[in-house]
Amino acid sequence: MNNRRHFIRIVPLAGAAMLSSRVAWSQAMVDEKDAQAMSLGYVSDAARVDKAKYKNYVAGSHCGACALFQGKPDAASGPCALFPGKQVSSKGWCSAFAKKA
Repeated sequence: MNNRRHFIRIVPLAGAAMLSSRVAWSQAMVDEKDAQAMSLGYVSDAARVDKAKYKNYVAGSHCGACALFQGKPDAASGPCALFPGKQVSSKGWCSAFAKKA
C-alpha cells in the first residue's frame, strides 16, 4: 500500500518535469534581427557587443549572469523575461542586462 501511494505522488511530478523540459526544448532561440532584440542590442555572443554604442556594457557581462535569465546557471541557453516563449544564449548580452544579486 505504501508503494502505491509513493508511486501516485511521484508520477505527476515526473510528468511535470518532462513537460517543462519539452517546453524548453521547443522554444526557438531569439533572432538577433528580431525588432525587440535589435532595440535592446541583443547579441548571442557578448564578445560582439558594440561597445561604442552601448556604453553600459561591462566586460564579463552575459545573459547567464543576468537577473532576467531564467535558465539554469550552467545551461547553454534559457528563457529570458524580455523574450517570452524564446530562449537566449547564456553567452549573449543586451542593454537590459541586470547583474544577478
